[in-house]
Amino acid sequence: MIDDLYSSDVLRLAANIEHIGRLDAPHARVRRVSRLCGSELELDLVIDGGVVADHALRVKACALGQASAAVLSAHLRGASLDDVTAARDGLLAMLKSDGPVPEGRFTELAALDGAREYPARHQSVMLAFEAAVEALTTATETTTRLTG
Repeated sequence: MIDDLYSSDVLRLAANIEHIGRLDAPHARVRRVSRLCGSELELDLVIDGGVVADHALRVKACALGQASAAVLSAHLRGASLDDVTAARDGLLAMLKSDGPVPEGRFTELAALDGAREYPARHQSVMLAFEAAVEALTTATETTTRLTG
């Protein structure tokens, strides 16, 4: 069963996280920590026209958290708050309610399907998408105040 959890797809994703680092002047910077397992993720992002124009992240997590962050990071640019919220909600439904794999730009989350049976790992899997929804919400509010 552990092979389903740490599949070759999960390990490949975890080893290839894009956009690692920090941004000089992000519209939002969010730090999230999983109380259950200690995984940490920091996400900086810039939005333009309501979509992510640039981002960078730092990840200290197990392979599952890293794989989730890798999927997010590979497909975040050009995504809107609605896109990321739908992916987060779909991922949570997949893990907790036996829902389908999220569709669209984040379909690679299918690699994390094996985590359904491991509730103790769900927080780590969700960390990147929770941070992204928070960061996009903050960035949208910030840019609205600046331009509004």
